[in-house]
Amino acid sequence: MDVIKEALSWLNNIPRDSMLGFLLRLVLALIVYAVGTKVIAWLCRMVKKHLLKYGTDEAAKSFLMSILKISLHILLIMTLAAQVGVDRTSIATVLASAGVAVSLALKDGLSNFASGLIIMFLRPFSVGDYIIEHGENNEGTVEKIELYYTTLATTDSRKVVIPNSLLTGNCITNVTAADKRRLEIKVGISYDSDLQKAKEILRQLIQEDPELMDQEESQIYVDSLGDSSVVLGMKSWVKTEEFWNTKWRMNERIKEAFDANGIQIPYPQMDLRIQEVPREIKK
Repeated sequence: MDVIKEALSWLNNIPRDSMLGFLLRLVLALIVYAVGTKVIAWLCRMVKKHLLKYGTDEAAKSFLMSILKISLHILLIMTLAAQVGVDRTSIATVLASAGVAVSLALKDGLSNFASGLIIMFLRPFSVGDYIIEHGENNEGTVEKIELYYTTLATTDSRKVVIPNSLLTGNCITNVTAADKRRLEIKVGISYDSDLQKAKEILRQLIQEDPELMDQEESQIYVDSLGDSSVVLGMKSWVKTEEFWNTKWRMNERIKEAFDANGIQIPYPQMDLRIQEVPREIKK
């Protein structure tokens, strides 16, 4: 309210014979602002092109472009206000007062901004990584890292915009941080099935699959002895981008190979026994 009163008082103190000049300056300032925004957009595109030319990381590029765009707009508005006739000291005072008010009103925004800086410097993830945020159970591929928010693209084509403070305040799993992942599959077989034959089938499937890496490091083992099955486990390395396709394909091939070789995969069964009540009890 004080800022508005000061602005109205300033307008009332302008001599009437100079009001026309003020209006002309105001119209000219609006035109310059419209042109200035176009120039800022062009300059941002040029800077972005140079960042791409020098191979700047996507996360850093997105973050720097956000800062540049906001800074240039603030500079343009301050310059035009001074040209219209607003005193530079008044501008600084208004900006300082507005800064305090915004800081109090947007504490979460400042927290997100600080978190954005932490993400940029510590680099727990980058654009293109698939991450899982365990606080609110958000997950997806990182599309953009900006001043206040990080945008994820989910596997079903949704976009999730997450405050940066949520990412720095919770546990994050970077699924694609490494070039390869350990694929682990567990399957139960009947106690009556041939254990060694089942292990040999798994070993053969690993050798035949083209996507599995470091086959000499693959492991096939008895994971546990369950109530109704012997649980076998297999571990092998696969390229990160082929993890899910390989897992799904191996699950299908294991089922088909076990069926073809008489290896039974048990499933829960329930036996019901109906006992006839003696006649004397019925009476």
